[in-house]
Amino acid sequence: MKNGELCRSGDFKGEKHVPVISTPEAVTAGVPFDVTVAVGTEIPHPNTTEHFIAWLDLYFKPLGEAFAYHAGHSDFRAHGESTRGANEGPIRAHPKATFSVEISKPGTLVAVSMCNIHGLWESSVDLDLS
Repeated sequence: MKNGELCRSGDFKGEKHVPVISTPEAVTAGVPFDVTVAVGTEIPHPNTTEHFIAWLDLYFKPLGEAFAYHAGHSDFRAHGESTRGANEGPIRAHPKATFSVEISKPGTLVAVSMCNIHGLWESSVDLDLS
């Protein structure tokens, strides 16, 4: 499998499936900080019974290392489903999660989202330490 065949990516301003990663501008080694991952920040994702983001994952790949580490996972199960029918339920989950993490060296955060129709999408943010 070639790069880009498993996960798709793009500019979140023009593609509703790309996870957006928000971090502080400065990160200090060994100090916890919040990372928010969201889908649909510029173009809303439908989040209907038929078309929804099922989950988000967050990974960290330290600079100079071969493997990434799983940092967090969030599921979104409420998509308007109901015994009354599709999209009749009283609640819908919006794909946004905040993870508290700390790192000991610079590297790259990678977020992956799973759309039930359009598959896996990813984005990344490089982190330096202050």
